[in-house]
Amino acid sequence: MNETPPDVLIAGAGPAGSVAALVLARAGARVQVIDRARFPRDKLCGDTINPGTLAILRRLGVSTEVERRGVQLRGMLVSGLCGVSVQGDYGPSVIGTYGLAIRRRELDMILVTAAVDAGAKFDDEVTVCGPLVDGGPDGVRIRGLRVMGRGKRDVRVPARLTIAADGRRSIVATALGMSHHPSRPRRWVVGGYFEDVKGLRSYGEMHVRRDHFLGVAPLPEQLTNACVVSAARDRFANPNALLQTAITTDSSLRDRFAGARLVGPVASMGPLAVDATRAELPGLLLAGDAAGFIDPITGDGIRFAVRGGELAARTALDMLATDRWDVHTRLAQLRDAEFGPKWRFNRAVRVLVGSRWGVQAGTLGALIAPGVLRRVIRYAGDTHL
Repeated sequence: MNETPPDVLIAGAGPAGSVAALVLARAGARVQVIDRARFPRDKLCGDTINPGTLAILRRLGVSTEVERRGVQLRGMLVSGLCGVSVQGDYGPSVIGTYGLAIRRRELDMILVTAAVDAGAKFDDEVTVCGPLVDGGPDGVRIRGLRVMGRGKRDVRVPARLTIAADGRRSIVATALGMSHHPSRPRRWVVGGYFEDVKGLRSYGEMHVRRDHFLGVAPLPEQLTNACVVSAARDRFANPNALLQTAITTDSSLRDRFAGARLVGPVASMGPLAVDATRAELPGLLLAGDAAGFIDPITGDGIRFAVRGGELAARTALDMLATDRWDVHTRLAQLRDAEFGPKWRFNRAVRVLVGSRWGVQAGTLGALIAPGVLRRVIRYAGDTHL
C-alpha cells in the first residue's frame, strides 16, 4: 500500500473505478485504486460493449487494445416465442458503428492498466473492511477506508476523497446505509463459457421467453458467453443444471449447443437490482454499480459504469480544486441527465419481458412491425450519442 496518502482512494477496479482513476490521474491527482480480487479476474457479465460505450472508450484514448482483443458486433438478434426473431444492425459498420464482445477479465485489465500507465497506483487482493468516518465538530465526513491486504492486517488508508466503485454489494455504501436490494424486481443470473457453439455471427443475441431470457455472445478464441436471467430464485440452487437445461430445452439454441463443451465453472449472482441513495457525506462519492444497479436487459451496463466513473472523476476534480465537499447534488443531476432516459427505457423493457402477457405482446409486435424492434435495438446500442 502507499505510504503517502492519496488525494483520491478508489474502492473497486472494475470499469467505473478504473475509468475514474484514469481521468483523475491524467489531471494530476494522486490516485490509489484497490480491489479485493487478484487481477486479471473473471467476472460474470454479458461480455458485450455497445457502440455508445465504445465511443466513450475511443474519446478516452483506451479503445485500441479493447478493439484488438474483442470481436465486432454489428447489432443484435432478438427472438421471442414461436420462432419469431428480428435482427437489427446498430448502424453502418463502415463508419465505426458497431459494438464489441470481449471477456470482462480482459476489459477490466486493459482499463486498470491504462489507469496505472497514467499514474494511478493499484493494489489487488485488498479487501475493504469499511469507511473511515470522522464525526468531528463540522459533522460526519469520510476520511478514507479501513482495508485488509495480503498480510491480513487491518490498515487505515486516509484520503482527501473516497470513491466507492466496489460493485452491487458495496461494502462502503452498505456500511453507511446507502444501498439495498429492492423488493422488486428481483432477478438472478447464471452464466458460463462454451466452445464449439454453431451458428454464431457478428451479432449479440437475446432470446426472450415466458419466465426467463437468455443472452448469447460470440467471443475471441472460439468461445461463446451464455447467460440466463430469471426471477425464479429456487431455480438457481444448481446453476450448472439451470444453464444447461435452459439451453437444451430451447428450440432456438439446443441444436446449436448440441456439440458444445462447457469451459470452466458456471457462475451465478443475485438479486441483481440495487437501489442507492445519494452519497451526501463529505469526502465520499459513489460510482458504478455501487451508485445503483438496475439490471440492464439491453446490454448497456458497461456504459453506465464507464460514463458514471468519468462523471464521478470530474466531480472529484471539482471538489479537489475548490475544496468544496457539497457538490453531490451536482453529480446526481449529471447522472440523471446522462442516464435518466435510458433507465426509464430499461425499466419499461424489463417490465415487458417480466410478464408472460408482455412477452406474447412483444412477440406479436415483432412479427407485425419488425422495424420498430430494429429501432429499439439501435437505441439500446446508444448509437444516438
